[in-house]
Amino acid sequence: MSAAERLTDGLYGLGWSTVKKLPEPVAAKLGRTVADAAWKRRGKGVRRLEANYARVVPDASPDRLAELSRAGMRSYLRYWMESFRLPAWSPERVRTGFDPKGAHHLTDGLAKGKGVILALPHLANWDLAGAWVTTALGIPFTTVAERLKPETLYDRFVAYRQGLGMEVLAHSGASAFGTLARRLRDGGLVCLVADRDLSAAGVEVDFFGERARMPAGPALLAQQTGAQLLPVTLWYDDSPVMQGRVHPAVEVPGMGTRIEKTAVMTQALADAFASGIAEHPEDWHMLQRLWLADLDPAKGPA
Repeated sequence: MSAAERLTDGLYGLGWSTVKKLPEPVAAKLGRTVADAAWKRRGKGVRRLEANYARVVPDASPDRLAELSRAGMRSYLRYWMESFRLPAWSPERVRTGFDPKGAHHLTDGLAKGKGVILALPHLANWDLAGAWVTTALGIPFTTVAERLKPETLYDRFVAYRQGLGMEVLAHSGASAFGTLARRLRDGGLVCLVADRDLSAAGVEVDFFGERARMPAGPALLAQQTGAQLLPVTLWYDDSPVMQGRVHPAVEVPGMGTRIEKTAVMTQALADAFASGIAEHPEDWHMLQRLWLADLDPAKGPA
């Protein structure tokens, strides 16, 4: 393990061991302080966040984009402060910490016995939403986690999410897909963050007027298992309670090849994600390149 990897692992470990012991107002203030300091430095992540917001709010002035990126960093650090503290939250705090609209789409879908897939973008705190599902609804679910470096950091994230009641699979292609399909055929719940896929298997979609890639997995799982595919969007307001919406199911098209159906369904997911991001752009924590024009210099400016 390199020195940089040891430092990264140590900082995350410090967060989970120390921040969770802080009173909630102190942790919230710490998050805002760290966010503002990072925003003022205008590092690569902040500049990328601002450039992504320029796609979402194309008529925004430079001052407005700066305001959005500052609010975005505060939202991003709120996510981390909450995530570091989630293992110490009481069940009641978890139950009252999230107020989703349309949750009946989830419970009604599971009642049909064919499984449900929840697909989310990087909005607000998806870990809190998952903890609410396992705590308030008492419904276990399966998700996947990308392998991180160092391996000890990946192990920390897996242990953290397992502690919240989630079954976590390594993002390892066919093996993970097969397990997810089995869970769905058994009538279970699968939750996937699904607004960014830079692999060759990603599906091209129109996203805020430009081309981007999103994962094919949610649509393919729905086609293969008969599970309902439900988009979910999340956002923060001025209260300690995160807000959210479970959208109506994305239907499997009646006509077309599997590739054509997957393209249509993934575009429907992208449209649902875009609706939530447009309403609350500051809660979209996309500090990486997403659009194809930013990934391929031949297609436009990076």
